[in-house]
Amino acid sequence: MIPRLAAALLLATALRGCLTYEYEHEVWLQVDGSGVVNVTGRPGLWTAFKGLPLDERDPEAMMKAARELFEKSGLTVRRTTVTRRRGHAYLFVSAEFRDVNRVSYTPAFPDLRIGLRREGGRLHLDGSWQRPIEALAGGEADREGLMAVRFHLPSKVYGHRRAADGVERGNILGWRQETAAALDGGRLEFGAEMDNRSILSSTVMLFAGAVVLAAVLLALGLWAVVRQGRKDLQRSP
Repeated sequence: MIPRLAAALLLATALRGCLTYEYEHEVWLQVDGSGVVNVTGRPGLWTAFKGLPLDERDPEAMMKAARELFEKSGLTVRRTTVTRRRGHAYLFVSAEFRDVNRVSYTPAFPDLRIGLRREGGRLHLDGSWQRPIEALAGGEADREGLMAVRFHLPSKVYGHRRAADGVERGNILGWRQETAAALDGGRLEFGAEMDNRSILSSTVMLFAGAVVLAAVLLALGLWAVVRQGRKDLQRSP
């Protein structure tokens, strides 16, 4: 019974790790609001969700158009590429942003609403994803599969708004829906509450505190030894 249960758990983990998306926003967020966003999707879905007409027969033109779209939106493009999966083309763009609150309503993100605010000593992430009403027609041949919005968060997560798999390893939260539902205008809402200090800074502060405490204890120990030595010298004939 136990070996079968272990095998089932391993299979479930493997299936989750193998999950792929036809269209995805993946955001690495910092506590100051800056970060990196990666967008991956089939050309038809880029057209349907971002209003960017693309021809997958011309990869160079697709990458150029996507770069111009992100740069026009104030982001710094790190990389663009076109890959193939199961015989289909996927356009990938990685770009840096200085303030996640300025990403929404830009030409590159007409489908994404996102905000980060400080309240009560914590950070609150809120937003939604939805196909724009004014988006170009496209993607009808790409209705199968899933789309997702995923966040790599920088600090301890205190709560989230129904993330698909809860808090995953590495403080990852993800929300997903069927691509067909997204093409039909389905709205995907997301949110999270987290510490306003990054895990790295908290770790550094904890380490620094431990070092300081160790130094204080060492100094107290040396002082006690010296003091005892002086007393012993005074009592000696």
